[in-house]
Amino acid sequence: MRRLRQLAERTPAGRERYVDLLRAVAICMVVAGHWGVTVIGRDAAGRPTGHSALGDLPWAYPLTWVGQVLPVFFLVGGFANAASLTANRARGGDATGWLLARSARLVPPTTVLLLVLAAGAGGSYLWGAGEARIRTVVWFATIPLWFLVPYLAAVALTPPMHALHRRFGLAVPVALVGVVALGDVGRLVGPAPLAYGSYLAGWLAVHQAGFAWYDAHAAAGGPRGGGAADGARHPLPTSRPAAVALLAGGLGALLLLTVAGPYPVAMLHVPGERLDNASPPSLALLALATAQLGLVLLLRDPAERWLRRPGPWQAVIAVNSVVLTVFLWHLTAALLLVGALDALGLLPTPAVGTAAWLAWRVPWLLLLAVVLAGLVAVFGPVEARAGRRRRAGEGARRRRPVHTGLVVAGYAAVIAGLLVNTVTPKAAPEPLGLPAPALVAYLAGAGLLRWLRSGWGSRG
Repeated sequence: MRRLRQLAERTPAGRERYVDLLRAVAICMVVAGHWGVTVIGRDAAGRPTGHSALGDLPWAYPLTWVGQVLPVFFLVGGFANAASLTANRARGGDATGWLLARSARLVPPTTVLLLVLAAGAGGSYLWGAGEARIRTVVWFATIPLWFLVPYLAAVALTPPMHALHRRFGLAVPVALVGVVALGDVGRLVGPAPLAYGSYLAGWLAVHQAGFAWYDAHAAAGGPRGGGAADGARHPLPTSRPAAVALLAGGLGALLLLTVAGPYPVAMLHVPGERLDNASPPSLALLALATAQLGLVLLLRDPAERWLRRPGPWQAVIAVNSVVLTVFLWHLTAALLLVGALDALGLLPTPAVGTAAWLAWRVPWLLLLAVVLAGLVAVFGPVEARAGRRRRAGEGARRRRPVHTGLVVAGYAAVIAGLLVNTVTPKAAPEPLGLPAPALVAYLAGAGLLRWLRSGWGSRG
């Protein structure tokens, strides 16, 4: 508590605290949503299995408009990345150093998760567990990692995309929305490969909106970092009329696309639907993102006033210090709880949608929160220390082009490893639970980035 008070007291006056609140709320909603829709059953051998309840609950589809908050995370990610990059440039730093500093917060906690899962899987294999079963369990635990693929790509692309933003402003996300529209045409009438670009373009469009929001913050009196030397500003309209227009326009477009148009109502994956609005992002998801942006802007002023109080701001700091750990480990917590209850003979498996299933949601969520709290207590310090090292390591040192190439290679290997794991089938025979090429690529990239952060890559 003392450290939280110190961090709260040292918060710069110009910091947009609301961004930190939105990040914490978005991740907590993702966690609660995943837990809430989980259905536990048993396979033919009597072993516990799990799946999403959404396919059995059509009435819940409109609720996914509230539960799908990843656009909010990319929005605040764009704001935070623009603010950090601008401040880094003001101190005389370069994009290479900024990317290294950013990787210090994102990569180490992910590496710990993968190493722990691989070690546990290897032990289970030696104990006699089947390779396909091992992969299924690890696949479930690593579902959160798919999100890191586009987000790490967005971070790696921040320097050039921010340069495009400074030159062209909101024309950049508009062009990216065009790529998504082309992808939707490919998914609806063909050819399907047209949709490949949407996997990145959709999330980058929201990320770019975060750049414009940061410009509006800077123009309103926040820290401008590079000032005029940083190039032309392209602020997002943030007035109340503009926010209302974004909210109403986004909701109107969303209704047209889902009710009158060909898009599913659900904004999360539902087996059997013709389109998945989130993978890759569709025009319907971007309409939802527009509405969410309007709502975010409408709530900003009262939220900022609330966050000036010590208690709420300290709570936000506490959550953000381990927010990635919470996200990475929340499905592992579910696996551990299911395994423990099953071993004790106390695992209920009510049918989805029944009164018993709905009643089980409350103790289920509470028990999961307890298990996750234990995991965060063990693994959260990795993220907290990484965050402190990142801030301490930011500086004005400039690096040679070869260092830039190595940093890019490190990011590419990490992203490739996560991507290979994501697309590998959940029942593939994998003794370590993770595909060997994925694990090798990821660890090579993570090791390279750590070596570069240590300073060895800049010596000589």
